[in-house]
Amino acid sequence: MGVAETVIAFCIAQVVAAVAVAINEPVSRALMSDVCPEPLRLKYFSWRYMAINFGFAVGPLIGIAAGAASTALFVIAGIVYALFALALYMLKVPVQLSEAEQASAPKISVLQSIKMAIRDPRLAFFVGGGTMLVAVYGQWSATLAPYLAGNIAGGVEIFAYIVSINGTVVLIGNPFARRFIERAGALNALVTGCLLFLVGELGCLASSGLWGLAISMVIFTIGEILVVPSEYMLVDGISNDRNRGSYFGAHSFSTVGNFVGPTFGGLMLGAFGGPGMFLLFAGFSIVSAILFAIGTRMPPPKASVELAPAAASSGAVGPHLRGAYA
Repeated sequence: MGVAETVIAFCIAQVVAAVAVAINEPVSRALMSDVCPEPLRLKYFSWRYMAINFGFAVGPLIGIAAGAASTALFVIAGIVYALFALALYMLKVPVQLSEAEQASAPKISVLQSIKMAIRDPRLAFFVGGGTMLVAVYGQWSATLAPYLAGNIAGGVEIFAYIVSINGTVVLIGNPFARRFIERAGALNALVTGCLLFLVGELGCLASSGLWGLAISMVIFTIGEILVVPSEYMLVDGISNDRNRGSYFGAHSFSTVGNFVGPTFGGLMLGAFGGPGMFLLFAGFSIVSAILFAIGTRMPPPKASVELAPAAASSGAVGPHLRGAYA
């Protein structure tokens, strides 16, 4: 990106970056599950999400300070990625399996692992629910910005405050959200987050000034910091040590919600105004909660490859997954 001098070259670089993100996301989640004991996974998933949001908050500020056309900034970022890749290559990653477990566990090929992920109906419901969730929170600024600019007095300034509120609540509220997930269970926390999305969307619909929109964004963001780590924990809970990478890889298809949200939200905004857009996202939130609840209660598929007891048991529901949801 730093050396691109034409639109085509820059687009190619963007495509390469997008492919890199698509590879990195599921692999990094699976790797974190492998190196973290189960009681610590929620904490590290939560920290990872907080670190990502910190980067989103700080990165644009660095870009503004350095200049939007700064070649050096892209080159420095590339060097940082190269050093990080080298560190990962040189470090020996400790997997949380004993030698006996590793010896007794069956060898499953990549193709078999992918087939197992595709055949699991629980994962299909999680992908559907995750797509709805990403449509709600993944690109919320893409639809909220034009709504505020066109319908609220001082909407551009209010939008700047809203973005800052979102980032601040994520950074401050993340530790509290993690404790809530530990106590309530991942499914309960995810359903609670979806309900907060619903309240936040309806609050934005009913608001006509800064204070109402600010309160609605706080509620919305609390829902966001509940659903993201809870979703990771639910996917982790239906996978095992041999297929976790393929499960997270299949679940990454839910990022199509980054296209669904702005596209359909923008269409509803253009056709029906704010009420149509906010009610659409509120409906997505409810549908997502239903899909995750159904998926969590479905039995696992009959494996075509006989798994060792240790591997099979890790796909069972753990202490942080279901809670007491009724």
